[in-house]
Amino acid sequence: MVIAVIVALEATALLLTAIWYGSQLLTGAPVLSFWGAVFTLGLLLAFSAWLYAVCTFLFRGYRWPRAGALVAQLFTLTIGFPTMTGGYPLAGLAMLVPAVLAIVLLFDKRVIAFASRAGGAPPAL
Repeated sequence: MVIAVIVALEATALLLTAIWYGSQLLTGAPVLSFWGAVFTLGLLLAFSAWLYAVCTFLFRGYRWPRAGALVAQLFTLTIGFPTMTGGYPLAGLAMLVPAVLAIVLLFDKRVIAFASRAGGAPPAL
């Protein structure tokens, strides 16, 4: 499934960014707030783990990760557009193109039909 691959690539990019950010933090790169930088590193790692979970359950055909994937793509658009217009066009396009493709595919009828599996618990009354 193409959306699962896009989300997995985004999660990998976030994980690599977190590794680079952490290495910069360990080598003593100047920061305004050390604990703020640690918090940012934690957010990068948590968001990466969350995207890996979304990817896994999208691939399995569950319904709930579509909302998570949509939110992630909207966040990516809000970061990618200013990045592209702020002097980093290649980095911005690298964020925008997969996000737009994923959003379009999330509303494709075949994806909706595939991702219709509910949770494993039996229905309640």
